[in-house]
Amino acid sequence: MAPEDSLGVSSMQVLGVRIGFGFTGSHCTIPDVIPEVKRLKNEGADLFPIFSPTVFQTDTRFGRAEDLQKTIYEITGRRPWNSLVEVEPIGPKKLLDVMVVAPCTGTTLSRLTFGISDTPVTLACKAHLRNNRPVVVAISTNDGLGANLSNVASMLNRKYIYFVPFGQDDPEGKPRSLVAKMELLLQTIVCALKGEQIQPIIFGNTKEKSN
Repeated sequence: MAPEDSLGVSSMQVLGVRIGFGFTGSHCTIPDVIPEVKRLKNEGADLFPIFSPTVFQTDTRFGRAEDLQKTIYEITGRRPWNSLVEVEPIGPKKLLDVMVVAPCTGTTLSRLTFGISDTPVTLACKAHLRNNRPVVVAISTNDGLGANLSNVASMLNRKYIYFVPFGQDDPEGKPRSLVAKMELLLQTIVCALKGEQIQPIIFGNTKEKSN
């Protein structure tokens, strides 16, 4: 029997699973996502990185876009898709088993809610969903309990959409901010592939460690 981690997920459950991995512009959260990309790769997943225009083009105090592209290429062995043309075949060719958006900004969540597919990441999700296959969302948004709350609620009720558990990352300093617990990404994917939403979905504070 394969070894299990502390949350009961057996090693290598994503062996050979084709995962589209969409990065959107919550630049401060991307450093927390990189270890999970490495973990998925180490668990045997076949990763297809996809960048939003903001991630592909923008240098920030959290890092240079070129350096991130290089890091992702070194981990996955693939250069990130960054155009609508590159991701469009995901649907008709059924290229993926699961699509991940991590981090998923409030803007991206809004686009997904209303079916707007004008970026590589959102079009990848739309193309993938046409095959009735799971999309895993790891939100990172400063207005998750504000203007985006209705979108969170809508997507939680959407078929084939699965959320990485999330909570308030800074309840006093940013009371409307919600961020996913990125360390639960693998477990969420394993559940989503079974058609199940990992529970619990909501934590009081994402800075608290999981039990």
